[in-house]
Amino acid sequence: MARHQRREVIFSRGEIENLIAEGRKVIIVDGKVLKVDPWLKYHPGGDTAILHMVGRDATDEVNALHSREARQRMNKYIIGSIKGRWENFLPPIQGGRFRTMQQQSVDVYDPSDSETSSVESRSSRSTSSLFECSQEHTSSVKHRWTKRTSSVSSLSSISSTEISKPVLSRPSHLDLRTRQEIDLDLSRYPPLDPDTQQNIILRYRQLNDEIRAAGLYQCNYTAYASEIARYLLLFSLSMLLLHLGWYGTSGLCLGFFWHLLVFTAHDAGHMGITHSFTIDTIIGILIADFLGGLSLGWWKRNHNVHHVVTNSPEHDPDIEHMPFFAVSHRFLDSLRSTYYDRIMTYDPLAKFVIRYQHYLYYPVLTLGRFNLYRLSWVYLLLGQAPKRGPAWWTRYLELAGQVVFWIWFGYFLLYRSIPTAASRILFILCSHMVTMPLHVQITLSHFGMSTSTLPPSESFPQKMLRTTMDVDCPAWMDFLHGGLQFQAVHHLYPRIPRHNLREVSKMVETFSRDTGVPYVRYGFLEGNQVVLGRLGEVARFAEIYGTVQREVGRKMAEEGLGSH
Repeated sequence: MARHQRREVIFSRGEIENLIAEGRKVIIVDGKVLKVDPWLKYHPGGDTAILHMVGRDATDEVNALHSREARQRMNKYIIGSIKGRWENFLPPIQGGRFRTMQQQSVDVYDPSDSETSSVESRSSRSTSSLFECSQEHTSSVKHRWTKRTSSVSSLSSISSTEISKPVLSRPSHLDLRTRQEIDLDLSRYPPLDPDTQQNIILRYRQLNDEIRAAGLYQCNYTAYASEIARYLLLFSLSMLLLHLGWYGTSGLCLGFFWHLLVFTAHDAGHMGITHSFTIDTIIGILIADFLGGLSLGWWKRNHNVHHVVTNSPEHDPDIEHMPFFAVSHRFLDSLRSTYYDRIMTYDPLAKFVIRYQHYLYYPVLTLGRFNLYRLSWVYLLLGQAPKRGPAWWTRYLELAGQVVFWIWFGYFLLYRSIPTAASRILFILCSHMVTMPLHVQITLSHFGMSTSTLPPSESFPQKMLRTTMDVDCPAWMDFLHGGLQFQAVHHLYPRIPRHNLREVSKMVETFSRDTGVPYVRYGFLEGNQVVLGRLGEVARFAEIYGTVQREVGRKMAEEGLGSH
């Protein structure tokens, strides 16, 4: 009875702000107010993804990433509802600041009461303060962008002269570039006013109903028959070549086996195979941990955050690759990662590497799988895996999978089957480096797209299409890309089986025309050119930025000597 009465409570915006100011984790889903504090430590995808939804209408994110059963379980966290359309707050983890009821009653806004730590608030400085000035003079611009417009080519570059014109305070030139990129996005995409964004949301939800009615949420199990045949062929061929002593070629076949296997693990991680959390999780762990040596749990924790804060330099771990890559000039300001909970320092190593990142892009990605091992071990061994809730058992199954993997791969295959150290190194390099195209494909979908942080009024579907591109290729090549070259479509509807994404992409094109939200698709080679262009652009900016910093330092030193 008491719970039923609580659900009838109507919360005002001020009351919800007060709850968040007091440290409560409150989100809005389908007009209901959910206090999810008790669920944070149980959430199979980690607590960080939830923290990015605090103070927001998370309806579309929740529906996109969760099964019907999971959404039903959320009902026990309902404490009331709201009336009318919700205006999103900026979540505390992103630097949002909130007032208690007492502060609201006297109209006091003391940032010290609700601001996060000094380094955390710094991470949002360069964008949150720019929203108003950026929107003011772009409201009259027609928000259209042809689907094949490059995200790099039309962005005006900043010369060293332009940087040094204003006062040479450290953030001034970075803020200038940030303003330019925000302005560019605001001119390309529909306005962020409530009516426009609500129309986009309604059309997005209508499209979801159309996709479901067309049966495109149903898994195409026959497609897995041919995939399993390819898996068996590649693994068997690898073992045969290993027996014959063709170690390099054997490694290539095993690496390609891993490359293709990842796509099915991805399906399982999104519960896209059987739509059962338990069954799909077991399938995913058997593939990722037992056969590939990678942690499915780490991937899900990382990937859930990536799906809700896509391409945000401070928050999306999928673009946080310092000191090797900086896809935005904002990384030059030593941002704090809210995912890794550390400062991504723009140190001397980063200053050197970033200047050549467009040349190092492919060589670094050939070593990508080794980094995935490291991240998997950190997740499993340092207590990041869930200890309670419906996923408590996954850590133990994954640890068992890691043991099994290193026994069959490390001991029996590498140590017992390959006679010399040189042959073992050759096998390791061939098997791991051949997976590089997978890392290229993953980064291709985001590295060349917008990294601007727009106000929280931006709708989920618009943000996904603004920060993600699709890779166009003939249908016969889908097996090579796993069907996941349609990353923009996947980000809109993550639980649609990948074998159906090509069909859904045609429906997304119609959605794009109806709403005016650009849907970006490039060919594989063209997409690579866009990404290399973006990396080269940031590299050039880093060089100019370094020159200006040295000049400022020299002038300050001269002025200091002159004053004595």
